[in-house]
Amino acid sequence: MKNWLYIFILGFSMWIASCQHNSTDRAIMNAVEKQMEMYPKSTLRDLYKNFFQDYFGPGHIIANTDAANNYLRQELSSVTEFEGDDYEYTGYRGKMVRVNLKVIADGRVPYDKYLDAFLRSVNGITPPSIEEWKAEWAKIDSVIMTMDIVLDNAEKDRQEITQLLNENKFVMHHSRQFNEHYAPHYRIIERKIFEEEILPLIGKNNKKN
Repeated sequence: MKNWLYIFILGFSMWIASCQHNSTDRAIMNAVEKQMEMYPKSTLRDLYKNFFQDYFGPGHIIANTDAANNYLRQELSSVTEFEGDDYEYTGYRGKMVRVNLKVIADGRVPYDKYLDAFLRSVNGITPPSIEEWKAEWAKIDSVIMTMDIVLDNAEKDRQEITQLLNENKFVMHHSRQFNEHYAPHYRIIERKIFEEEILPLIGKNNKKN
């Protein structure tokens, strides 16, 4: 009787673990499909950046807030047209949000409020270790490789990402191809801050998650 109970518990535990694994895989696939639908010229680098931002935010702490302020103002003043949705959730966990600078440019979100939300989001992050991220990316990339999608220069990008991680580095910029086609202008804001402080100002009519 005890043996049967042990077998049942073990089998049930394995079934639960399998369901959780499949659920994570499906969430990763959904995130990839969403990005490729919105940005069909995305490369593996751009997918990496999306999932990376979900884990790390922008990937750095902002020590010089004056510089961040000046850079944001310069970007706003130099751009005449802001493409894309107002915002989009990152990765498959949706912990961070890319918020288009156009919500400042068209007056819906006050500049100071946006900047404050951005700075608090970045400096409030407790990043995972590089080893945790290596394992996370390995899982994500293994799912991407099972999907029926064609990514330009995928193997070259994969090698560059592997080399980056082997050097215990992790920050990667958008591909030139992505920048040429989409010209993204956004900052990363933590989800809770975004939904409580920024989203009510811009409306929920184009929420993507």
